[in-house]
Order: sequence, then structure tokens, then C-alpha cells
Amino acid sequence: MSAMRGSTTRVEDEPPVFHFLTVDGVRLRYIDRGGGSPVLLLHGNGSMIEDFVSSGIMDHAPGHRFIAFDRPGFGYSERPRGRTWGPFEQANLLLRALMHLEVERPIIVGHSWGTLVALAMALESAEDVAGLVLMSGYYYPMRRDETFRLPAAAFPFVRRLMAPETMRRVFAPCTVPGRFKRTYPMPLAMRLSQMQAVDDEAGMLLDAARVLSGLYRKLSVPVRLIAGADDRIVDTEQHSARLHKEVGTSTFCSVLGCGHMVHHAVPEEVMAAIAAVGLVRRGEGPSRPVALVNIPPRRHWLQIGESLVAA
Repeated sequence: MSAMRGSTTRVEDEPPVFHFLTVDGVRLRYIDRGGGSPVLLLHGNGSMIEDFVSSGIMDHAPGHRFIAFDRPGFGYSERPRGRTWGPFEQANLLLRALMHLEVERPIIVGHSWGTLVALAMALESAEDVAGLVLMSGYYYPMRRDETFRLPAAAFPFVRRLMAPETMRRVFAPCTVPGRFKRTYPMPLAMRLSQMQAVDDEAGMLLDAARVLSGLYRKLSVPVRLIAGADDRIVDTEQHSARLHKEVGTSTFCSVLGCGHMVHHAVPEEVMAAIAAVGLVRRGEGPSRPVALVNIPPRRHWLQIGESLVAA
């Protein structure tokens, strides 16, 4: 990792500065870093802000103001009971949070479950969204071939024991990055309340995708899709490639040799997608310059057993 100018301190060694904001009675934790064109980061199910911090996409991006929230129930954000927390409910909450922070027309970057919230924001209030960068999303109501999930309320200890293997599967075929291991607060992710939020979002995934998928043709903002060709969590062809064919304002980048966590494997591609949407935001670029791109990850990888290791 390159050093900061005029300092021997690495960017990743600088602790992030977090803030809190209460909107509609919900206390949200967020990070607000940099200056320039606003970019909102939305994490996936079971994750939190530190996922984006550890990926490095905010480290070397002059000209952008990054805002990332712990979505309701994750990290240190509340998820009040008795309320539905589907994509549209979260979208409306975050749109109001952005108003409080005086953030106008951000580029919204969503990962995995966070892509559903990003899509809901663009469908709910297109005039307030500059464009979308969607990574490794689940967009259509298709049942996944996955192992049975033990309910967190009944088996929290077993779920915690399974966490290392779960992380390996999420990052596969690449290994879990060292920076993620050092900086991601796994004990926070393994709290009972957060695991229950994970189960809640997993349970509503099919219905949420069913509702949203009937609205995709109404999308009017530029959309940049990025997904790993070897994603073992979400089938890239059935979701990202299909969405690209349906949305006329989209481009699609398929990353060869990469799995679900594309923002860790190829952060430079994520930044390129943000920059491309930024050009459209300023009226300097076409909304659909490229149809489909298949790229290898730009990092160098060594094959060790069944895993790829960054060299």
C-alpha cells in the first residue's frame, strides 16, 4: 500500500472518523471523507462501513466526497423493531439522511444486498441520484443453491464458529485480504442483533427482488454493473448480465478470476466506474459508452491449491 504524501504513515493505518445522525427516530452511523462530487457507499447483507474502508476505494480518490452508512441493523446503526426494512424503506431513510448532510445528487455505489437499496433510491427519486455503480448484485427472484442457514436466535454460537468459512466463501476464488482481516471488526459482525438482521434481509431477498425486477425498465440514470465472473454467492450471468440486457442506460464489466468481493479485488475498476458516471453527471460523457467488457483482475495472482493469492 502506497504511503501518503509527505508522511510515512500508510493510508490504511489512519483510523476512520465516524459520526452519528438520527433520522426518523433511527440512529445511523456514517463516515464522511474527502471533498468534491458526492459518492454514497451501501454495503451488503451482514457487512458494515469497515468493508468499504478496508477495500481501499476511498484511499486515493481526489475529487470525491465519500459517504458510507451502516445500513439499519448493521454496525452501529439501529434497526427498530415493528418496522419493515425492505429496500424502499431503507432508500427513503437514506435519502432523508443525505438531505440532513446537504448531499445533492450522489453517485450511489451498492454492493450485494446494498444494490437493491441503491436501485430503490434511483427508482424512488431519480432526480436526486446522479447514477449507480452496482457490484455483485442479486437482481431477480431466483432461488440460490446454498447451504441451510441456522437461525441466529437459536444457534448464535454455531454461526460464530462458521464465520471464518463463510468469509472464505464470500471472497473465493481469491483469499481474504490481509487488510480486511486486520481492520474489519468481526466481533461486531457476530453480535446477535446483527446476525438477526442478516436473517431478516436473507428472508426478504426473493420478494424484494421480485418487486424491484418489475421496475428496472423505468430506470433513467446511468448504471455501471461490475461483477466477478467466478462469483460463488450470486450467479453473475443470471443477475448482472441479465440486468445489463434489460437496462438501456447500463454498462457491464465482468471481472475474470474474481468472486463476490470485486471492490477488494479490483478497486481501480470501481473507481473507473464512479468516474464514468461522474462524467455523465457533469454532462461530459455518454450514458452507455460500452456494452460489455470482460477484464482480468489488474492485480497479480498466484495459484496456490484452489485459491488465488494477491502477489
